Amino acid sequence: MMNGMEFGGMWFGWLFWLVILAVIVWAVVTVVNKNQNNTNGNTLRHGDALEILKERYARGEINRDQFEQMKRDLTS
Repeated sequence: MMNGMEFGGMWFGWLFWLVILAVIVWAVVTVVNKNQNNTNGNTLRHGDALEILKERYARGEINRDQFEQMKRDLTS
């Protein structure tokens, strides 16, 4: 009583739910990775900030007075 159409429909149903499951897993992994990147990328250590400040001074973006003031702000 099963013809080829019913059998093909059954495989289509399995494939449909498999694709839905894959999309859900992909979405969860993407959200988790994005949150991890945001938390890791937004935090600067004191040494990193001081290095950036030194680089800005070396490039001439800030003068000595600005450098000293910003350095005091970082260390306080």
